[in-house]
Amino acid sequence: MGSPGGAPHAGDSGSRPLGREGGGRPEFRGGPGRGGRGRPGGERRPMSVKGRLRAKARKKARKAMKKKGGLFRKKVCRFCADSNLVIDYREARSLRYFLTETGKMIPQRISGNCPKHQRKVAVAIKRARQLALMPYCDPHTG
Repeated sequence: MGSPGGAPHAGDSGSRPLGREGGGRPEFRGGPGRGGRGRPGGERRPMSVKGRLRAKARKKARKAMKKKGGLFRKKVCRFCADSNLVIDYREARSLRYFLTETGKMIPQRISGNCPKHQRKVAVAIKRARQLALMPYCDPHTG
């Protein structure tokens, strides 16, 4: 029988983690810093066999994609690629590609512009808005 008060047995160190761990380094999931889905108190539970297999498959797929040429293709600035394109605030039709449906400017990471040309596009859009060539926000239909 165990010791009174739930104390560990004489042979136990008392610091052994609970759960099914088959020796070696246990694989855990969850915990703080993992997308906010950690368990209360920062405790983590061992990863299931299925979870380990999925993680292994994801890692293998990432490795294969890396060999092929990466997960994503690097976007190229259209203004750097074609020197004939001009950023002008009077050409509202060409600047519309850099606005969302709601009238917000599309960020550089999505449009693919280099920093230099993204700044020029932003200034051109702001000037076109001042002259009422482009909207500040989506047109409200009511």
